[in-house]
Amino acid sequence: MPNRHLLDPIPHFAVHPERITILHSAREYRELLLSAIKQATKRIYIVALYLEDDEAGREILSTIYQAKQDNPDLDIAICVDWHRAQRGLIGAEKSKGNASLYQEFAKEYDLPIPVYGVPVRNREVFGVLHLKGFIIDSTVVYSGASLNNIYLHYHERYRFDRYHIIEHKPLADSMVHFIRNNMIADPAVHNLNDTNLPSTKDIKPLIRQFRATLSKAHYHIADESVGEDQVAVTPLVGIGKRRNQLNRKIIALLSNAKQEICLCTPYFNLPRAVIREITRAIKRGVQVHIIVGDKTASDFYIAPDQPFKAIGGLPYLYELNLRKFTRTNKTHTASGRLAVHLWKHDANSYHLKGLWVDRKTMLLTGNNVNPRAWALDLENGLLIQDPKQLLEDKFTAEFDNIFKHTEQIRSYKQLETVGQYPEKVQKLIRRVLRTRADRLLKRIL
Repeated sequence: MPNRHLLDPIPHFAVHPERITILHSAREYRELLLSAIKQATKRIYIVALYLEDDEAGREILSTIYQAKQDNPDLDIAICVDWHRAQRGLIGAEKSKGNASLYQEFAKEYDLPIPVYGVPVRNREVFGVLHLKGFIIDSTVVYSGASLNNIYLHYHERYRFDRYHIIEHKPLADSMVHFIRNNMIADPAVHNLNDTNLPSTKDIKPLIRQFRATLSKAHYHIADESVGEDQVAVTPLVGIGKRRNQLNRKIIALLSNAKQEICLCTPYFNLPRAVIREITRAIKRGVQVHIIVGDKTASDFYIAPDQPFKAIGGLPYLYELNLRKFTRTNKTHTASGRLAVHLWKHDANSYHLKGLWVDRKTMLLTGNNVNPRAWALDLENGLLIQDPKQLLEDKFTAEFDNIFKHTEQIRSYKQLETVGQYPEKVQKLIRRVLRTRADRLLKRIL
């Protein structure tokens, strides 16, 4: 008989544990993606912040295009952020961005593949498409990773993320339905293959209405009965502070934790509501693990021997946030009740997100658990409820792999102060703090 009393009263899909696979490296992830695309027979839906114009991005796009030429009946759609697709990299010369790549491929092949630009806000700084999940036939491939060289470990460096594969057709159908009906069908969304795209200014009213519509959107879920040998999986979506289902679930998970919390975030800039619940959890005896990247493992980090740009100050601001947090909780960090783990592996970077609570509930998400994710970006996640701990071995193996390159912070004094930073960083940080610009930066970065 189903153990419904053990599950949250929200609709869910019933999935057998053997249908859930966890990969442990970016290289494995790339190989899985390419193999799944080549073997696809019915559909390929890709949703990412960006698909980059570099070797890895071109390989992914070429493989998708070849699959379409070989099987014209394949239903294929790619969705990326509207703004991110039409600009170059931060600090690079002005360009048409990745959209020029999509237009190039569309002209080259007989059967073009639509690449939709999804505008979440009128300006990128105030909100982007941060939804995750690739659907290939009946499989959901879920990761926080976008598609480029470093995320896919194409050369010597990689950006570490989490990689989960769930084989379940109803779940895959639900996610495709959301993409098609709540995103692609909206008049604010345009095919970036078109060389005569409207300007953002031209579609401002459409974008405003699109965001309002998204704030009420949700995944359609056929509530399945969960058996003794199954886990419950619920896709969640959220945008903005009001009625944000995903934010509410994160807070609920933290507030209901009884034994243990494992929280992954790449940028230590937690919303006040999250800090409040973590503090309460520690006080009621919950063991809290926070896994965050060392400042040198940030994708914004600039080595001292390289030309400095203002964006390179961000990892130092995040470290100062972490130092303040660990100092405030110095008694708990010293005792180990609050275990802060800094990830660092050579010159690679860290991009992990998600929650594991009491080893029975997991939230797979692209949400960075910061004020920007909390209020601006379009986010989603997959909530897995596992009261029988059928997935414990798989998630233990994943976290053992994560902890392999971490160091536990026992005292805030292990983290540097402003005076220990490179001179150019010191000047920038002090100017930011003096003008209180850090308050705004924490909300939008």
